[in-house]
Order: sequence, then C-alpha cells, then structure tokens
Amino acid sequence: MAPSDLPDPSIRPLRPSHRPDEESNADRQAHVIGMMIGTALMFIGFLDVFLSISGGFEINVVPLLIYFGGIAVWANAVVENPTIRYSLMAGSVLISLAFFHYGEVLFWHKQVVFWSTIVVVMYFMFNEPKRAA
Repeated sequence: MAPSDLPDPSIRPLRPSHRPDEESNADRQAHVIGMMIGTALMFIGFLDVFLSISGGFEINVVPLLIYFGGIAVWANAVVENPTIRYSLMAGSVLISLAFFHYGEVLFWHKQVVFWSTIVVVMYFMFNEPKRAA
C-alpha cells in the first residue's frame, strides 16, 4: 500500500463501532421498568395521602413508606447524575425509616408531602428538557 492509500488519522469515522455512552437494550428496558414501578408506587402513596387530606381521616405510615420507596426506585432508574441519584435514594430511605420509627403520620406531614409533590410535578411540567446539539 502506498502512504497516500492509508486513511487520514485526523478524520474520525462517522459512526464508531462502539460508544460507551450508548445503553444496551436490556439496560434501557430495566430503566423503563424502574421508572414505571417507581411512578406507580409514588402515585399509590400520594393518592392515599391526598384522599386522607381531602376526606379528613387518619392514615398509618404504610402509604408514606410506599411513596418514598417509589421515589427511591424512580431516582435509581431516571436520575443520571450519581450524586443526585444516590442523595435522593438515601434521603427517601432515611425519611421512610424516620416515619417507620415515629409510627404515626401527622397532618403537617401529609401537607408537606402533598405540596412538595405538587411543586415537583409542576417543575417537570414546565421545565423544557435540553436538546442535544
């Protein structure tokens, strides 16, 4: 081969054979399953909290354990930054353990969970995701 027949090393191929940032199909499916299960758990726990606020009845700690467990599962599946992901997971587990240890849910606990959920949902509704250039 003549030196002019060799490819120029400064030119990158259009599509590399392997990208480390690409997820495999199984990883993507696991993330989707985790997102769906986490969202469902958060919805079930939030629904119990919402109905107890609007109906005026008491609830035990189980709906809040379900809610914060859903946050941990959702964060593990969705959040890409490891610091934020594990902070959310650790925080939700610690709050769940605190409610479990305390043993009862007061009215202001339900109000904090309700309004913080409303704020987070509104943030995701109106925050436009950044598009890759």
